[in-house]
Amino acid sequence: MVIGCRGDKMKSLWAAAVLVLGLTLLMGCKEKKPEPEELLAEYMDLLGEEKYEEMYTYLTGEAKESIDQEAYVERYQNIYGGIEAMNIRVEIEEREEGHKDKKAVTQRVKYALTMDTLAGELSFNNIAIFTKDEEGLYKMSWDSQDILPGLYAGDKVRVKTIQAKRGNIYDQNQTTLAREGTASSVGLVPGKLGENREESLASLSELLEISVERIEKELNAGWVRDDTFVPLRTVSKDDYELKEQLLEIPGVMITDTTVRYYPFKEKAAQLTGYVQNITAEELEERKGQGYNQNSQIGKAGAERIYEEILRPRDGYSIQIIDADGYERSTVLEKPAEDGKDVVLTIDIILQQHLYQALEGDEGCAAAIDPRSGAVLAMASAPAYDPNDFVMGYTASAWDAVNNDETQPLYNRYLASWVPGSVFKPVTAALGLTNGSLNPGEEMENEGLSWQKDESWGSYEVTTLTDYPVKNLENALIYSDNIYFAKAAVNMGEEAFSQGLDSLGFGEEMEFDFDLKASSYGSEGKLGSETELADSAYGQGKVLVNPLHLAAVYSAFVNEGNMVKLYLRAGGEEGFWKEQVFTPEAAGEVLNGLYQVVEHPEGTAREAYRSGYRLAGKTGTAEIKDSKEDTSGTELGWFVGISGADTDKPLLMVMMIEDVKGRGGSHYVIPKAMTGFDVYNMGEEEEAEHEG
Repeated sequence: MVIGCRGDKMKSLWAAAVLVLGLTLLMGCKEKKPEPEELLAEYMDLLGEEKYEEMYTYLTGEAKESIDQEAYVERYQNIYGGIEAMNIRVEIEEREEGHKDKKAVTQRVKYALTMDTLAGELSFNNIAIFTKDEEGLYKMSWDSQDILPGLYAGDKVRVKTIQAKRGNIYDQNQTTLAREGTASSVGLVPGKLGENREESLASLSELLEISVERIEKELNAGWVRDDTFVPLRTVSKDDYELKEQLLEIPGVMITDTTVRYYPFKEKAAQLTGYVQNITAEELEERKGQGYNQNSQIGKAGAERIYEEILRPRDGYSIQIIDADGYERSTVLEKPAEDGKDVVLTIDIILQQHLYQALEGDEGCAAAIDPRSGAVLAMASAPAYDPNDFVMGYTASAWDAVNNDETQPLYNRYLASWVPGSVFKPVTAALGLTNGSLNPGEEMENEGLSWQKDESWGSYEVTTLTDYPVKNLENALIYSDNIYFAKAAVNMGEEAFSQGLDSLGFGEEMEFDFDLKASSYGSEGKLGSETELADSAYGQGKVLVNPLHLAAVYSAFVNEGNMVKLYLRAGGEEGFWKEQVFTPEAAGEVLNGLYQVVEHPEGTAREAYRSGYRLAGKTGTAEIKDSKEDTSGTELGWFVGISGADTDKPLLMVMMIEDVKGRGGSHYVIPKAMTGFDVYNMGEEEEAEHEG
């Protein structure tokens, strides 16, 4: 009984299995084929992924007969690549009326295609036609209008660039620092090279410092014809001697071309910077931002910093051109947008005089309005001619400027330097503020050397001049190292460090240019008491950025507040650091700085002028490996402030390298004073001065 029952069940199970298998096979035979809407969605997904080869498999046999796969792929690449099609979106609407019969051989599906292009957003409505093949599968009856409506088989798509202009850079008086100018484009007309082709190319190669191979490559470009002008290099419009030699070569033509021009050349080079053609890497990084292979981009200085303001946005016109080269229609057009002008707070007259004063030396100068924080001049010498970067350096010229030991490409006011004695007023103001220094109290010392006690071993602080009444004012007048070393030791390492931190040491300063942060010690910590003593008078491991030093000195005329520096006209005025010194401390130090210039024994007496009042401080910083090192070099400094009884206050910092044996800081004073005299008394008026 049991066995018989089990056999009946097994028969039932086998019957059920056979039935399921049969149904499965039947369903497989009648597997649902994709509808036109589904095929169109797949096709558009492939379009967005630029998988043109796979798209080709969706076409009908008739469509494939009209265009092979290679030509199909190339057409999409050229057109969609040329218009920089991105972010392709499709909205499939529905089958057209009269084509909703799902059994029909031909189906017409409406859709809207939208994409981003270099001329803006392009959107159009279209109809995809699908036809059943012999196997009953729908295929796309494709033609060129599926790329763009109105595009026929023999047509091409042209992208026309409408060039926009880069914004100009001006100083505060609307004097142009960077603008559009004219240069000479040197090139060849191949059909006019004559019989001595090799000789002509060799001569041209030598004069332009371009290889013959490169010239040949340019001449062999696909677009070049016998009567085509092929540009090879841009040269200065004023280089008459070179152009005269070039025009002796058969086939050479010279035409005017528009370039970026910097009228003040080296005098404002590090300030303005320069533009150059965008590189392939930069173009890739800025994809979708409106740049193209012909764009110029700011590479240094204000050109780089204000690139987003200055840069032009070229316009584009996407056009369909027929087989005869005539414009059939404009698909999309985007107008050009000129760059905006940038007005700087710079006074170019002062800028020029400071550069000329530095010319022949290696150094820098920065001038600010100590009340508002407006930067009036930033000069670094030696410098380069930014126009050379625009034109394109020859190999020999680039080697010369790049290998120059004086480093004309180096922007010195961006760096930080050993300040020497110009740092002493900072130490004084910190001591007065925290109460560790009494300005009227004498710090007695016999002789020209001092050490705290025997714990310093053989280490001593030395100074150059002995003088009576060693109080703060006299210590500033005579620039006494010992006085300020004692002041820092009395203050203590913690208070001194906290004071420097409050001034922004170790901190990036808020400014448009990237300035190297001022620093002290090793990673913001002083290693010993002797290092503390040395730091007090600007030696040890103290490094100061010139513009930061100008901001610190501004606190002496702003009741202890450091101004926020700004370079663009109309910038927000205010303080970067407030109450870094007490008003009393700032006033005390400022009075001492006036005496440094006005006292007959003051170290900056050469800066005295009867026409205006000046406060100042000199500094000679030693750059050497040890205290005993006699082979090191020296930096010369002068910081001056003309802020009394004037509506044009000026604070200037000047530093010159390698002043050892040339007078130290006294070599710097007369150079800095040319700027003060021009700014305070006018370019033509000669100032009365002593020294």
